[in-house]
Amino acid sequence: MEVIRARLAGFCMGVGLALKKLDDLLAKDTGRPTFMLGPIIHNPQVLEDYRQRGVGLARSVAEVPSGSRVVIRAHGIPADEERELLERGVEVVDATCPKVKRAQLLIREQAAAGRRLLLFGEDDHPEVRGLLSYAGEGAFVFETPGELSVQSLSPETPYFLAAQTTQDRQGFEQIRADLSLRLKNDVVVLETICDATRLRQDEAIRLSAQADCVIVAGGKASGNTRRLAQVIEAQQTPTILVESVDDLYGVDMLKYGRMGLTAGASTPKRIIDEIEAHLRAL
Repeated sequence: MEVIRARLAGFCMGVGLALKKLDDLLAKDTGRPTFMLGPIIHNPQVLEDYRQRGVGLARSVAEVPSGSRVVIRAHGIPADEERELLERGVEVVDATCPKVKRAQLLIREQAAAGRRLLLFGEDDHPEVRGLLSYAGEGAFVFETPGELSVQSLSPETPYFLAAQTTQDRQGFEQIRADLSLRLKNDVVVLETICDATRLRQDEAIRLSAQADCVIVAGGKASGNTRRLAQVIEAQQTPTILVESVDDLYGVDMLKYGRMGLTAGASTPKRIIDEIEAHLRAL
């Protein structure tokens, strides 16, 4: 079986920085308990590794004990939650991805100028909740161009458009074009989709044209991993989403002569290596 592995599969810069910050914190044994506020990244194997190293997982600010130390995940958190942690004497280590932090600051700037946010993203995603905390009142979140097309927008209201950093670039460009035709006044468009996401999606499209089937490795809770699979499926190429090599046992892979392999931005290299080795051994 021929296996074509994507060059950009695996950790992006933001994920690598977040994990390094947590590792550096664990190397400083201060005796204070260490927590992550929400999963630091969306990968179950990585989270289990940190659990075994004694890192607690707090699902809310209230679950972080006063006097402890906490790492803010790569997705970021709402601004009011960070303030509350600091007021309670919690040592806060901000591991927010620099691209997400930049999006937060750009949104805050436009909201302060009196514009209303239109945000292309998943309403229940932690990154989106953090972005919204900088947007002021009246922000509208939508997951598809169709949701925005049926939303009532006032021609007199100044809007600005932004996207969750891991969103689909093609969908974003369609939304931008639709808004330019729909509204009289100019809509400010913030370029907040991460280059790493765009490059991975572009490579996935090229990979789908070369392979009979593509395996996408990554946590099923990971938005960027799911979108990689969606981008490939949109090319009419069979796609298999797995979290580890264990998910491939019992799957008939021999009907495909050429397999593509890519992975989300929060997938460890060792998991990708294990999947590749399994495929080459068939």
